Amino acid sequence: MTSFYVYSALIISGLITFGIRATPFLLFSKMKKLPLALEYLSYTLPMAIMVILVIYSLKEMNFTTSPYGLPEIICVLLVIALHVWKKNTLLSIFLPTIIYMVLVQIF
Repeated sequence: MTSFYVYSALIISGLITFGIRATPFLLFSKMKKLPLALEYLSYTLPMAIMVILVIYSLKEMNFTTSPYGLPEIICVLLVIALHVWKKNTLLSIFLPTIIYMVLVQIF
């Protein structure tokens, strides 16, 4: 690949990303209230995405061979406990991730 090709691809993908992110602001900036469908999506979509991510990350768990899904189960419970206790998203993400990496190396 030539450097022109790489730079062109970077600029084009940057412009497309900017356009995608700017479009909602351009379309809905003059409206005082969002359409009901968008309000509904803004309320339900974040939780739906999180559920999909959890299912995707746990789909490879194997309960028939060692460690029988133990690192995943421990870390999912830790995420829930930390988030209920501290209500700190960064703590709920990073600490169980670190512990998971340690558990995977141990088991």
